[in-house]
Amino acid sequence: MKKKDISFILGLSILMGLIWVVGEVIMGLWLAVRPGTHIVWCAAVVVITLAISVWHSMIEDTSELEDPKQLKYERKVNKRRK
Repeated sequence: MKKKDISFILGLSILMGLIWVVGEVIMGLWLAVRPGTHIVWCAAVVVITLAISVWHSMIEDTSELEDPKQLKYERKVNKRRK
């Protein structure tokens, strides 16, 4: 796992935690909701967080398919041809 992956996961977790807290405060102070709504809200935040995390990891996997040594070799060969 790379440093940028860890920072993305931590940032996403903090952001979704803040969104969850703001939603709980809004439901507690201004909106009259049924007691089960808090559980649904928490579950929705967790599912959305997991979906974003999986989506991000699938995007990042395509960049790691390229071999760094092969790319370095191709750059050297292309330099010599020019």
